[in-house]
Amino acid sequence: MPHTPDELLAGARIDPEVLALRPDYRAVLLAVDGVRPGPSDEASDALLRGAEQAALDALGERSPEEIPHVAAWREAYRAFGAKPQRTRNSLEALLRRVPTGLPRVNRLTDVYNAVSVSHLLPVGGEDLTRYVGPPRLLRATGSEAFETAAGGEVVIEHPDEGEVVWCDDAGVTCRRWNWRQTRRTQLGEETTAALFILDALDPMTDAALGAAADDLVATLSQWTPTLHVARRLLRADAT
Repeated sequence: MPHTPDELLAGARIDPEVLALRPDYRAVLLAVDGVRPGPSDEASDALLRGAEQAALDALGERSPEEIPHVAAWREAYRAFGAKPQRTRNSLEALLRRVPTGLPRVNRLTDVYNAVSVSHLLPVGGEDLTRYVGPPRLLRATGSEAFETAAGGEVVIEHPDEGEVVWCDDAGVTCRRWNWRQTRRTQLGEETTAALFILDALDPMTDAALGAAADDLVATLSQWTPTLHVARRLLRADAT
């Protein structure tokens, strides 16, 4: 692995231009090593079923965009020129799938999707061994590479100028803050080291953000008691 969890997080940062856009933005980064990988199973399915019920209870008669944290992310997307009706943040996209069932992808992806829906915040997860340099959140120049797939073939796209993106030294790892992750660092059934990013805007509190991170760590630790976890909070006054 090119980076230990602690080394990766030590170099993580948020560009001042992003904080100028949303000074209330905070992220908890969790880098874990020694996690137990695998396909979706009964345990991850149970987590997702619990998350689906929690989301239904939270929504009630409301549509996803009426959830305060979803509405805040819609505002953030508009601030850098994205249209939230066309490119929904990851939380809203998952909430819209709850009535028909959340996707079952693999154990690690299922876990972080369950945490996202249960705690009503966007969460991303990526393979730590495929990172090239530490993660940075910045506003794109438009020249950065973003690896995706179309028709079964690898395709390189580029973000819009000014778009908020997560990057490493090799290119974009997630476009539009928390909209779409790159194929290059996606989690798989063989992943044993991962980076998770939990995103928050007002009105979500630091306590609620921390509780979601605690829940994710606790769930992963149930499968891997010897899990190594590095944790860092990024925010305007602590970046």
